[in-house]
Amino acid sequence: MPVGTALSLPEQLSLVGQRIVVTGAASGIGRATASALASLGADLVLADVNSLAATCADLAVRGVVPEAIEGDLLAPGAIARLFASGPVWAVVHSAAIVPTIPWDQDPDWESRCSRTLAVNVRLPIELGHAAIAKMGATGGGRLVLLGSVAGHTGGTLTSNPPDYAASKGAVHALVRLLARKAAPLGVLVNAVAPGPVATPFAANIAFPPAVFPLGRMATAEEIAWPVAFLCTKAASNVMGEIFNVNGGVHLR
Repeated sequence: MPVGTALSLPEQLSLVGQRIVVTGAASGIGRATASALASLGADLVLADVNSLAATCADLAVRGVVPEAIEGDLLAPGAIARLFASGPVWAVVHSAAIVPTIPWDQDPDWESRCSRTLAVNVRLPIELGHAAIAKMGATGGGRLVLLGSVAGHTGGTLTSNPPDYAASKGAVHALVRLLARKAAPLGVLVNAVAPGPVATPFAANIAFPPAVFPLGRMATAEEIAWPVAFLCTKAASNVMGEIFNVNGGVHLR
């Protein structure tokens, strides 16, 4: 628990004493979300296929010592490890992959498409059902998936990877399905759908300036805080929503 967390947080925003699982926590939105949740007092279980050392080091400076689980969540038994250490209040599933080679120029397209759909669709299906069962058995909780503006529009650019766009559309549909399944168990399921976010990956994409009404891409922190809100008691009447946090890139 962060030092001093309990000093001024209102009850509806406090996550003190609540264990929250964050996948994809090694970088980007997942890493920023771990930081935001720590600021609200959460105890963290972090997961990523990549090293979590940098994320854990940042949190340690603030007196937070998360449980770190490194490895492929599609491996047998990997999802169960996320819930092995005790009750969980919330799960934030940020892990995903974005292919970088145009699909029609990728010599390994078939394997690449299968991998994208496995990570971006199969994993949230399996993790979502496991999370709902775990949290529902202990009185309820929150499940937050990361969607994308691509799930609404197909992508900001016509060059958007079609396998990625299809996968995020599937995530949005999955949120609505899981929300109905989980509500009777006291588990609220929602998603946050960002537009382009300033990451090393996005820095290599030439977005036309007119794409951004605010004149810039979002930061990872600007996505993380809406995600954190959905984990709190303040979001107790939000269910089955795709929370669009894209700076007006896509207006509905």
